[in-house]
Amino acid sequence: MLRARVIGNVWATKKVSSIPNGAFLEVEVEPGGSRLIAFDVLGSGVGEAVLVATGSVAASWFEGEAPPIDALIIGSIDESTSH
Repeated sequence: MLRARVIGNVWATKKVSSIPNGAFLEVEVEPGGSRLIAFDVLGSGVGEAVLVATGSVAASWFEGEAPPIDALIIGSIDESTSH
């Protein structure tokens, strides 16, 4: 599991029919800064800290035949606004 921050939306006018409703988001892994595209079913937004599952764990979340998704946002990290 990775901790990451959503840095942008990825728009696709066409996609494989087996991919369910959701959004593709670009995330930056913390720490390190590597970037990847993750599928989101939670409604995460730009700037939000999230948890990302990758590989077969991400694909197995879907019912039936797994769609071609290998990064899935599985949680939103609550961040304190006071220090």
